[in-house]
Amino acid sequence: MSKTDTGVQSIREALTRHNEGLDEDGKVTEDEEPRACGVCGDLAKGYHFNALTCEGCKGFFRRAIKRSTQLRCRFLYVCNINKNNRRSCQACRFRKCQAIGMRPEMVMSEKEVMERRNRIQSKKMLDAPSQLSSQQQETIQELLCGHRNTFDSAFYRFSGFRPMDRNVLPASNYNWSESSLCFVSSSSNSSSISSFSGSFETQEKHEDEEVRKASVFSALPHLTDLAAYMIQDIISFAKSLRDFRSLNMEDQIALLKGATFEIMQIRFNMVFNANTGTWECGHITYCIDDAVRAGFQLLLLEPLLRFHHTLRKLGLQEEEYVLMQAMSLFSPDRPGVQQHSVIDALHENMALTLKTWIDLQRTGQEKHLLYPKVMACLTEMRTMNEEHSKQVLQIQDIQPDIISPLVMEMVSKNPCNDL
Repeated sequence: MSKTDTGVQSIREALTRHNEGLDEDGKVTEDEEPRACGVCGDLAKGYHFNALTCEGCKGFFRRAIKRSTQLRCRFLYVCNINKNNRRSCQACRFRKCQAIGMRPEMVMSEKEVMERRNRIQSKKMLDAPSQLSSQQQETIQELLCGHRNTFDSAFYRFSGFRPMDRNVLPASNYNWSESSLCFVSSSSNSSSISSFSGSFETQEKHEDEEVRKASVFSALPHLTDLAAYMIQDIISFAKSLRDFRSLNMEDQIALLKGATFEIMQIRFNMVFNANTGTWECGHITYCIDDAVRAGFQLLLLEPLLRFHHTLRKLGLQEEEYVLMQAMSLFSPDRPGVQQHSVIDALHENMALTLKTWIDLQRTGQEKHLLYPKVMACLTEMRTMNEEHSKQVLQIQDIQPDIISPLVMEMVSKNPCNDL
């Protein structure tokens, strides 16, 4: 073996021995014989600024370099520095630091420290998952496939429905203008809602209850058919998901009863025109007046319209819409849920997938606000969900035998077993 080879081997062995004797922070471990600090003789923790020193002398040297005043010794720079008296003479301690090879240029300035911290933070960001995991990708693809197979955005399959006579109860009977009902004007969302609110209050004050019972629900048969059509598709969507099918029947029912209204609104938002305030469902365009004609009230309709404007302005992608639906579906706090921990894990997985998707696919500062805004919309739907159930039950009491049994099962508090 040549001298060169022997030298390389020795260096490698020396480095190996050195690394084995140090922990991740470059400090001496218990496997190596304790070594003394070159400045004061205390236990050395590692190499600092090019010399083997203790933690105390390391910090002292850093502070001394950053001092603006010169250190002076009262005893002609001949002080003996040891562990016990190292604080008595800073000048001699500093000179000894220099004497054992500690290098001032290795001490970072505050700016350099900040830059180093930024580099470390950037590295952590880079070390974070730079792409969706294979499981997350499969989840998104399964959701997209289930959604596309069960959501007919052009509403071609919506047929055989009962007609909706919009002339039975003209808008003038409510003292409402067409712009305040359908929101087709170019005014802002807030002004539209304000007009809607004021008009509804006028209607509430002047409407006789008997007249309301007899005529206000002219749109109810049609919208009931539309709701039943949407519910059937949502059930098919849920059953297309492997995780949903793995749950027991009681939990499947509980989740569907809790989430159907919310998933329906998420799907309706995909066809919502924020400029006109209308829902463009293929060959039929719906406005808020249609919900009024079906018997729904301001307490639900005002936040519902605001919700659709808010969610639509987020400009969600199809992947984000389907993940919202999945988060709503797999909500562990629905009444009647038995496998709470299992469903909670599914919900967390959907939430993390949505967050990761947004982080990877979105750009600009607004991406950091998108996820909390989506979560706020999901929270808002919870409140509307409860109010929707109350109003459907009230409408059923006033005008029975119109709402389909499937819709009533979804809003009732009793368990249903035929989904």
